[in-house]
Amino acid sequence: MPAGIGRSGLILEEGLIFERGSPGRIGYSLPPMDVPEKEIDDLIPPSLQRAGIPGFPEVSEIEVVRHFVRLSQWNYSIAGGLYPLGSCTMKYNPRVNERVARLSGFSEVHPLQPEELSQGALFLMYELERYLAEISGLDRVTLQPAAGAQGELTGMMMIRAYHTARGNPRRVVLVPDSAHGTNPSSSALSGYLVQALPSTDRGLIDPARVEKFMNEEVAAIMITNPNTLGLFEEEIHRICGIVHSRGGLVYGDGANLNAILGIARPGDMGFDVLHMNLHKTFSTPHGGGGPGAGPVAVRAILAPFLPVPAVKREGKRFRLDYDLPESIGRVRAFHANFAVLVRAYAYICSLGAAGLKHISQMATLNANYLRTQLGSSFHIPFDRLCKHEFVATDKNQQGMGIKTLDIAKRLMDKGFHPPTIYFPLIVPGALMIEPTESESKETLDQFISAMKEIAEEAKSDPSQITSAPHLTKVSRLDEVRAAREPVLRWKQ
Repeated sequence: MPAGIGRSGLILEEGLIFERGSPGRIGYSLPPMDVPEKEIDDLIPPSLQRAGIPGFPEVSEIEVVRHFVRLSQWNYSIAGGLYPLGSCTMKYNPRVNERVARLSGFSEVHPLQPEELSQGALFLMYELERYLAEISGLDRVTLQPAAGAQGELTGMMMIRAYHTARGNPRRVVLVPDSAHGTNPSSSALSGYLVQALPSTDRGLIDPARVEKFMNEEVAAIMITNPNTLGLFEEEIHRICGIVHSRGGLVYGDGANLNAILGIARPGDMGFDVLHMNLHKTFSTPHGGGGPGAGPVAVRAILAPFLPVPAVKREGKRFRLDYDLPESIGRVRAFHANFAVLVRAYAYICSLGAAGLKHISQMATLNANYLRTQLGSSFHIPFDRLCKHEFVATDKNQQGMGIKTLDIAKRLMDKGFHPPTIYFPLIVPGALMIEPTESESKETLDQFISAMKEIAEEAKSDPSQITSAPHLTKVSRLDEVRAAREPVLRWKQ
């Protein structure tokens, strides 16, 4: 197998920038003044002046550049290798979409400038809403939420507004035990009690259990489909029918939309609300906290409660419409993270319907290829056709004293970023793996080889795994202590 990333080569050491330089060294030069010089006290009152910073580094320009370049080279990124994080869709995003987002007409637009000077931006938003409505199979879309979790909250607020307008906000939301953690949080923030739904031994929602829990006080059920185990909810039509028959609504967590683009539409399955993570599915590199965008698509019955303002078309002109008396109001200042919307629009336009479908086909093919190849070495609790991701566990290695965390750490020595670990919580020792559609067979084969090497090491030399990583910049960290005693400030 070719050497993986990080398994060989030059690794530069880099200390703190506070350890560099010497007194009097500076990293800039200014031209001679072309206006008369003034004393600083004449320009800024002494009370507003900052004193010198003790211990502040005094370094040259090249020292600053090298310091931050070296630090950046320590970071793992999708531009460097496979990111198999389950449910995160850390895929490569075409650089052409980055260039589009940087066009001056988009990058320099101001959210408070007159509508007459914002027609291009408003046109893009209007069109993107229509594309997302078609993709989701729903009627209307708001682009306002800044990310998936805020999209969830927006959707649940609209559900509450809908039921309130009908005379009863109801009290309960049903949430499967395999759900993302934000699902119960969004429900609780919207004033609902959360009723957990246990999954079946096949990792799916049991319609009979939905029937048992569904009553006149249940406002909605929140469903991720495909779910966090990478499995398609086979009884989704029946489940939605049960909820609707009791007056409830069906909320769709669209985090895994990458698996069904162009193949199946949540609206056709029976979903009434769906948030979509543009930064996962539609081309914005994500990780490290942002930026993101979480548009929400809804059925026509929920359109009166959409956030304001909505983009409205009048002939060839576009404007922002605030005339929605039943709206839940704003959920974010201005119009989401606009550059993320631009990237998504460019991504959808460049791929078209056939391209979006191909994404899902390749993501599913890649996940099933990994699943079948790793099944002989690792326990796979739901070893059947999956969608874009699957879950393995440490069950086969536990007898050698090897745990999921050990496997993840050793994988770093093999040159790969670890997959998501210990999620979903309903699977003990979970390794949640999502290759996405971006990766070549050669890369997947390298990942398979690395995982199989670890499985063999567990039998022959388990100490190599329990003490890993060995080839990274730092050895295994005391993660519990780091969480309890974080060092947030440098001390000289």
